[in-house]
Parts: sequence; structure tokens; C-alpha cells
Amino acid sequence: MFIGEYSHAIDSKNRIIIPSKLREGLGNTFVLTKGLDGCLYAYPMDEWKQLEEKLRKLPLTNKDARAFVRFFFSGANLINIDKQGRALVPQNLLEYGKITKEIVSIGVATRIEIWSKQKWDEYNSSDIDFASIAEKMSELGI
Repeated sequence: MFIGEYSHAIDSKNRIIIPSKLREGLGNTFVLTKGLDGCLYAYPMDEWKQLEEKLRKLPLTNKDARAFVRFFFSGANLINIDKQGRALVPQNLLEYGKITKEIVSIGVATRIEIWSKQKWDEYNSSDIDFASIAEKMSELGI
């Protein structure tokens, strides 16, 4: 399980350091793709395979399903972590996430989200009513 929040920077070669506490569960090779809310999602291979199976079951006849699958898979890249714990982020994902220098990596149970610091700060300062969201989640049995 991935938990926690870690601030760091991207280097001049577009590499990020995967914090050691997150690196353990990620493995040496992982999938990095476009995420929702303008961040990037990093999945360990076993989690990616489970997600891939679910997405394959979506009906091709459903326009929204096709769009969602296209969104997720078009941005997906296999990423290797080097011996220093760094991972090279492809340019298209840097652009999607508006990542330039400062980043925040957060653990979100089964995945890691990588945010530009600016977008993360904006997200956290928005008027999200977490009490209301928690109430809705309890209605779903969570």
C-alpha cells in the first residue's frame, strides 16, 4: 500500500527520484500514465495488469468507455528505475502534468500520483468539501 506525501524536484534530464518508501512497492519497472485531475499515475506491474483486465472488459460500443481506455493507454509508458532511484519521465507526460521543476509524489493506496507542485497546491487550496465527500462514500459502504 502506498501512503504519504513527498516533495522533490525533477532534474535537467527529466528524471525524478522515486522516494524510497514508495519505491519498495513500485518495483524496478512500473507503468506511468496520464492520471485524472492533471496528475500522473504510477502503477506497479501487478496493479497495472489488474487495471488492464478491467479496462479490456469495457464495451467497445460505448463511446465513453472507448475514450477512457484511449486516454489511459495512450499515455502509458513502461518506466525503469535506475540504481540511484531515478525514473525518466517522457516529455508527453511532463507536458500533460504541467511538470517543470518542483513535484509532489503521493501514495494513494494502490498507485502513486505525481503532481506538479503548483497543481498540487491549487488542488489542496480549492473548495473541496471533504466532509460531504466522506458522507457520499459512507453511502457506498466505505
